[in-house]
Amino acid sequence: MFSSLALALSCLLIISPIASAAPNLVPAAGQSIPLVRRAQPERDWEAWAKNERETLTTKYGGSMAKRSTGTNLMTNQNADSSYFGTVAIGTPPVSFNVILDTGSADLWVADQACTTGCSKVQLFNDLSSSTFHNLSQPFGIQYGSGAAAGTLGQDIVQMAGFSVPNQIFGVVTQATSGLLSTPVSGLLGLGWQSIASSKASPLWQTLASSGAWTDPVMAFQLTRFINGSNVNAEEPGGSFTMGFVNSSLYTGTIDYQALPSTPSYWLLPMKSLTVQGSSVAIPSGSSSYSAIDTGTTLVGGPSSVIQSIFAKIPGSQPGTGNWQGYWTYPCSTAVNIAISFGGPSWPISPADFQLTKISSSQCVGAFFELNTGGSAPNWIVGDTFLKNVYSVFRYNPPAVGFAALSQTALAMNGVNAAAPSPTIGSVSASATAGTGGGTSAASHGWGVPWAPLVCGISVAVGAVWM
Repeated sequence: MFSSLALALSCLLIISPIASAAPNLVPAAGQSIPLVRRAQPERDWEAWAKNERETLTTKYGGSMAKRSTGTNLMTNQNADSSYFGTVAIGTPPVSFNVILDTGSADLWVADQACTTGCSKVQLFNDLSSSTFHNLSQPFGIQYGSGAAAGTLGQDIVQMAGFSVPNQIFGVVTQATSGLLSTPVSGLLGLGWQSIASSKASPLWQTLASSGAWTDPVMAFQLTRFINGSNVNAEEPGGSFTMGFVNSSLYTGTIDYQALPSTPSYWLLPMKSLTVQGSSVAIPSGSSSYSAIDTGTTLVGGPSSVIQSIFAKIPGSQPGTGNWQGYWTYPCSTAVNIAISFGGPSWPISPADFQLTKISSSQCVGAFFELNTGGSAPNWIVGDTFLKNVYSVFRYNPPAVGFAALSQTALAMNGVNAAAPSPTIGSVSASATAGTGGGTSAASHGWGVPWAPLVCGISVAVGAVWM
């Protein structure tokens, strides 16, 4: 056997010609060297990007703003007449039912000092909140169905896990009789600050602009009970989400349409309208602007267009008396209407078009003649339409989006279940409102000339119900 030393020496002798030779790094003339790129290992770029941003932010002394999402379960009141959710106000927080209204921009609740129009509803006690500030400024707002007046206050307001510590809102001491219907104590405006009577930043806009939401959107899924039997005054109303869209409630993609002007109302131009598959001529440009309004029950539009709609429904007649401005048609007719705002044409269920029966054979349609004034849009598109889509209101860039409802969402229509109860959850994110407030007495009604109550049916028009 070789010794280990002899074995090592023999190995060196074998490899030495190769090891000692100088490497030939210069290719011969005409010779090419192939370049081979090594395969990159797979990387989770999303996780890497998040980590990189957080690492550098911390390294250079910054802070990471916490973003979040939240859901507020709604109640369907009086067979689709209105939809309300809950907010919590003060310290300690007290919950209040409020109409969720994209057609106005002020938050207000009835105060314990309310003298008219506030019976049998939960009242705000400003003396019981250690964080309440009386701003000593008058507040007033006019709707098509009445008015509310009082003063402006400031306090912590919570909703769906979000909190604004200095939210300005109306503390109402007077309201038109019938404006509030138990158990609703007020209204949460979800329109833009530019139309706020208080001039204050709306709760949603403060949260969206501060980056408190994961995504700058809020969305609605509304239930249908109008065609149900044995319907209770309060039924499950669907969901209102902040900071995200609930993908289980819609199918396909969300079709976003940009707001056509500086944000005020959530406006979209109506591009087309069909009845029984036949097109109806509608004005263009600003005359076609439609307020997408969750606080309105029905759909109101120019008299000429409404008349053209019913002209395509055999047996239709203009309403009289308290039904002036409305139209009747044979209940046996299933009316199919579809509306486009620039994207898909969205159909409205015949059940939603049929507002109510006034005789064994005649029904009232849910589209009515509306003559708005001032800067108000010609069309107010309310829940008659919105029950048929998943609707999304986007802060930036400003837009309204619609998507088809999923089977999960549709299964909630007419469901036999209890209405949600007001709850006060833990706060996951908060934002501070900017300065605002001031003497205010503005009108956000749509100039509706007829009686507040039409044959006992509560009809929401211009942010509240009439």
